[in-house]
Amino acid sequence: MNRTAAFRIAPLALIAALSSASALAGDLTVKLHGIRAQTGLVKVAVVDSQEAWDGKAAPVQADGVPAQGEEASFTFKDLKPGNYAVMITHDENGNGKMDTNVMGMPLEGYGFSNNPQVMRKPTWDEARFQVTATGAAIDVDLR
Repeated sequence: MNRTAAFRIAPLALIAALSSASALAGDLTVKLHGIRAQTGLVKVAVVDSQEAWDGKAAPVQADGVPAQGEEASFTFKDLKPGNYAVMITHDENGNGKMDTNVMGMPLEGYGFSNNPQVMRKPTWDEARFQVTATGAAIDVDLR
């Protein structure tokens, strides 16, 4: 093979490799239900490990939008196949934190993947779900 042919083939091989890598990533759609206040910011964090679930590592992706309506939808692109969990908070008054009462119970909206019915933050195992190369879609009810 001559040098000219090699320089033509190398970029094509790189493009093919990058295309196949993104083909192994799926999109996650998160649909939220029960947004009760039309103020503040609804924030969604997608985590991929126990450490991230416990706040010891950054989310793999996160997003936030102003509350508008009783439902919201988020799409997170190009997630590698594997286990994930989603945490949602609705900072209704815009103060940058989850407000709680004197007992520590949240006063603002929150939710988790799989909608576990527990009176505490669910465990990683209770909230995790699979994203495949073809993606995933979940529904989360805010509390």
